[in-house]
Amino acid sequence: MRRQTHDINALREALDKANAQVTALEVSRITGRRIEFLKAVEELLKQNVNDSDKKFRKFVVSSWGGFLVAAAVLVYALKKEKVVIPVDKPYITLSGTKASSTILVWSDGKDLLDSPTLTVFASDFVCRFLTIQNKFGKGGQAVAVRVAGDNAAFYGCVITSYQDTLLDDDGNHYFKNCYIEGATDFICGNASSLYERCHLHSLSPKNGSITAQKRTSATEKSGFIFLGCKLTGSGLTFLGRPWGAYSRVVFAYSFFSDVVAPQGWNEWRDPSRKDTVYYGEYKCYGPGADRKQRVQWSKQLSDEEATVFLSKDFIGGKEWLRPAPSHFKNAPKSNPT
Repeated sequence: MRRQTHDINALREALDKANAQVTALEVSRITGRRIEFLKAVEELLKQNVNDSDKKFRKFVVSSWGGFLVAAAVLVYALKKEKVVIPVDKPYITLSGTKASSTILVWSDGKDLLDSPTLTVFASDFVCRFLTIQNKFGKGGQAVAVRVAGDNAAFYGCVITSYQDTLLDDDGNHYFKNCYIEGATDFICGNASSLYERCHLHSLSPKNGSITAQKRTSATEKSGFIFLGCKLTGSGLTFLGRPWGAYSRVVFAYSFFSDVVAPQGWNEWRDPSRKDTVYYGEYKCYGPGADRKQRVQWSKQLSDEEATVFLSKDFIGGKEWLRPAPSHFKNAPKSNPT
C-alpha cells in the first residue's frame, strides 16, 4: 500500500511539473465557427522533435484566443480527419475554448472498430470543450469516439452520431457536462464509467436504446453510472439493453423526459438475461421516471444499494482524476508557423 501511494504521489508531482512547462506554438488562426482540426495537428507533428525522456511529459492541443496552440503534440492521424491516440502516447490533452467552435468530424460507418472519428488507446487522456462527430447517419454502426485506454476524462464535450455514438470500450473513464447524441445503443462498451451532469439526447423514433453495456460476468467491475444527468429526445427509447449477460447500468438523481419508454429496459431478445443484468434507478424524476410500468427485473435502488454508485470511487477517481485542465495563454509571437 505504501508503494502504491508513493507511485501516485510521484506521478502527480511529475504531472504538475509538466503542466508548468507547457510551451504553446501558434499554428493556425481559426476562421468562423469551425476549424480543420487535423490539419493543425499535422502541422504540429512536423514541428515536433524527438525527446528521449517522454515518461512524464504532458502533450496538449488547445484552441485559445483565436489560435490553435499546442505543446509537443503526439497525435497520429488514421486518415484525413480520423485521429487515434496510440497506446504508447499517454498524458495527451485535447482542449478547445468551447465545443461549438472546435470540431473534429468524419463520416464512416458499418464497422464498429474502423469507424470512429477519434480513437483513444493511451492512458491518462483528457478531452475538453471539443465537438466530435461521425456524420455517417443511419444504416450501420458509426462510432464518433472510442475510448479503450485507462483513466480517461471528458469535460464539456459534444459527441454525436446515430448508432453506437460512444464506444466506451475499456478502462476507468469520467464524463462531465458532456452532450451525447444518438439513436441506437449510443453509449456502449465494457468500461467502468461515471457520467456526471451529462445531457443524453435520443434521436430514435421508437425502440431505441441509450446504453448497451457489455459486462460479461458477475465478478467484472465494469458498468455505466449516470449521476445527475438529463435525458431528452423524440419518440421513445429504452434506458438500456444488455450487450453482455451481466450488463450493469445505474441512473441516479437524473431527469427523464417522456422520451423514456414506460418499460424502461429491454432484454435484447434474450429472456435469460433478466436474471443476470443489473439495471437500477435511484431518485430519478420527470415524466419518464414513473416506475409503474417498469420491467420487474429492473431495480428501484435503496439508499444502501445506491451508495456504491454515487461517487467517483466507482471508477477509482481519487487515484487518477485531476482538476480539469486550464486554458492556455496565447501563443508567443516568436513561434509562428
